[in-house]
Amino acid sequence: MFTTAFAPTKPPIDFFAAIQELKQEMNAVILAHYYQDPDIQDIADYIGDSLGLSRQAASTDADVIVFAGVHFMAETAKILNPDKLVLLPDLAAGCSLADSCPPQAFAAFKATHPDHLVISYINCTAEIKAMSDIICTSSNAVEIVRQISKNQPIIFAPDRNLGQYVMQQTGRDLLLWQGSCIVHETFSERKILQLQAEYPEAEVIAHPECESTLLRHAKYIGSTTALLKYCQQSTTKVFIVATEPGIIHQMQKQEPDKIFIPAPPTTNSCACNECPYMRLNSLEKLYLAMKNRTPEIKLAEKTRLAALKPIQKMLEMSHK
Repeated sequence: MFTTAFAPTKPPIDFFAAIQELKQEMNAVILAHYYQDPDIQDIADYIGDSLGLSRQAASTDADVIVFAGVHFMAETAKILNPDKLVLLPDLAAGCSLADSCPPQAFAAFKATHPDHLVISYINCTAEIKAMSDIICTSSNAVEIVRQISKNQPIIFAPDRNLGQYVMQQTGRDLLLWQGSCIVHETFSERKILQLQAEYPEAEVIAHPECESTLLRHAKYIGSTTALLKYCQQSTTKVFIVATEPGIIHQMQKQEPDKIFIPAPPTTNSCACNECPYMRLNSLEKLYLAMKNRTPEIKLAEKTRLAALKPIQKMLEMSHK
C-alpha cells in the first residue's frame, strides 16, 4: 500500500495587504500611470500622466519609488532622484515610441541641424533626454513651444503626431523626428465613424499622439489627465475614448453614470488599443519587486546629469 505526502497548501497571498505592509516597511511610494491595470491604479499612492508623475517623482520624500509604468517613466524618476531606490515591476515594460528614436541615429540627425533647439517628448530614453534642450509632455508641449522665440528653429522628437498637433496649435514650423506610438496609430477612423453613427450623442475625445485623420473627429483633444477632467466637467453622457483604455477605469470611477467606449483598433484580432508594454506590469510583479528590491533602475551619472537639465527646464517652464 502506497501513501502520497502532499505539502500543506499555503493560503493565497493578499497582494493588496502585502504591498501596503511593504510600503510602510520600506517608506515607499507607488506611482502609477493611467494606462496600468485597474488593480495597480487602485493601490497606487498617485495616478497620473507623464507631467503629473514627473512632478510627484521630483517632490517625493519616500526612500523607495515603485514606478508602475514603462521604462522611460522609471528612468525619469531615477534622473530626478539619484539617491533613491527606483523599482520597475517588469524591466521589459518598454515603449514603442521611445524605441522609434535610437540614440545613435538621433545624434546624427541633430548634428545636421546644429542651429536647432531640441524639444523632446518625455516618452523617450534617458540618452535622448540627454541630447535635448527641453523635455515636454502632452500636457505642456503647446505651451512650452509658445514660450520659445519664433526666430528659434526647433527639432521636435520623437512623436510626429504630437509634433504635428503642436504645429497646428502654435503655427510654428517644427522639424519632426518620425517616431510614433503603436497604440495611438492603431485606432480605426472608419470604426470610430461607425460608433458615432450608433451613438450620435457621443463625443470623441482623443490624445494628441493619435493621427491627424482621427483627431479631426475629436470634440476634445488633450493629455490623459485633461481627458479625465473634460469628462468630469462635460454634460455629455457618452464618450468614445481614443487613447489607451486604462484611463477608462478612472473615468468610470469619477463618473459612474456616464458611458465610456474605447476607440476600436483597425483589426478585431487583437487588443491593439491596449499598450502591451504597460500591461506587462501586474500586482504580483509589483509585490515581488518590492519584496526583492529588484528590478532596479540604474543610470550612468554622466547621462543622468545631462538628462536632468532639460527635465528641470520643463518643470520650470510648466510652472510659468
